[in-house]
Amino acid sequence: KRAQPACALEQQFLANGKEHDRVIAIWDTAGGATFSVKVQPHARKNKITGELGDMLELSVTAAPVDSKANDACIELVAKSLNVTRGSVTIASGQTSRKKLIRIAGMSAAELKKRLSLSLKENSDD
Repeated sequence: KRAQPACALEQQFLANGKEHDRVIAIWDTAGGATFSVKVQPHARKNKITGELGDMLELSVTAAPVDSKANDACIELVAKSLNVTRGSVTIASGQTSRKKLIRIAGMSAAELKKRLSLSLKENSDD
């Protein structure tokens, strides 16, 4: 059973002319801040594509072979959050599209702030 999120990322956005909240669960763990992602391999480009429930949705160009998609996922998260690759780990879901990502040395509050900025930049593209 998963611990309750310490905070949730909330961002206003428009869909069909109506404003509503986006909520991505983020929680503090002993190793750092953790959140869920769903990875779509074989995409046209590496990018954060949005949210799916309480998970962040990522698209990566790499195939899910020999951990290439996992490496691309780590690279995308590190670049999006402006952290080193070494601080980003896949805590669980190595062979699944659904993964738990952990950012070492970062609080849930700081991760929330950085993800919010990254999502805002992505929505401007």
